Amino acid sequence: MTQRILIQLDSDLQPSSFDSVVAIDAGVEQLLRYGGVQVTSVETLVHGAMFTRGGDDLCKTAIFIGGSDVDVAERLLKACRDAFFGPVRVSLMLDANGCNTTASAAVVAASRHADLADSRVVVLGGTGPVGRRVAQLLAGDGARVTLTSRSIERATRACSEVMETVGEGEVTPVAIAPGGQTAEALSGAEIVIGCGAAGIELVDKETMLGLDSLKVAIDLNAVPPAGVGGVGVTDKAAPIGSGVGYGAIGVGGLKMKTHRMAIESLFTSNDRVLDAHEIYAIAKSIG
Repeated sequence: MTQRILIQLDSDLQPSSFDSVVAIDAGVEQLLRYGGVQVTSVETLVHGAMFTRGGDDLCKTAIFIGGSDVDVAERLLKACRDAFFGPVRVSLMLDANGCNTTASAAVVAASRHADLADSRVVVLGGTGPVGRRVAQLLAGDGARVTLTSRSIERATRACSEVMETVGEGEVTPVAIAPGGQTAEALSGAEIVIGCGAAGIELVDKETMLGLDSLKVAIDLNAVPPAGVGGVGVTDKAAPIGSGVGYGAIGVGGLKMKTHRMAIESLFTSNDRVLDAHEIYAIAKSIG
């Protein structure tokens, strides 16, 4: 029987052990790990995957693109797709730094407690890879999104990138300086998702407890102090003010299930491309 082979392309010198373990737990039988991968080295690796198998066996080879630099990973994904010849291709998945699985799990968790369509959502620290994807998924489901940053230029640029992907929706940039008017930006928010850098408090507990409109708060920062005050790292639908809260570990179970199911789905055909939208659909199917 032809074994399932996953080729792990990582822009970091050492391929992620986390991604490798998840791949094995998802049933991958042979894992080929490549570190320090650059765009110029992609074609040879992809052609090696494409031309060694044919027919029904081609779907038993797939490529996972990881690494800590999401921008580089996106260029690697494009290079992989550019290396294909018509129907001769293998399935691809991008989840560099957990960007797609984390964002998908967070948005699905929020949807358990609020109808995303027309909900007022604030994505704190939204200019990073996860924040942009959270905003993209929310806007795609009809939410009215405010994306914050310390820099209005970065926030505006991130909103433009989101809108280019979504095509339509409402994503508004807001700058909040350290110690600035966070409460004003959160006014009327039903969903608050913290996506900022590790160890930085984006909003304090007092402000969150005073948010009468709140239905759900999610903090994706696992390093103390909490990014969203009042939300513990292990919280899973724990009460906070008028709503409930999820910490990074609280959404981690869904993230892990999504990651494993996404890997498994790569081997159902030879032409799947799993990026934010496709991985979100998998997370939704889990619920």
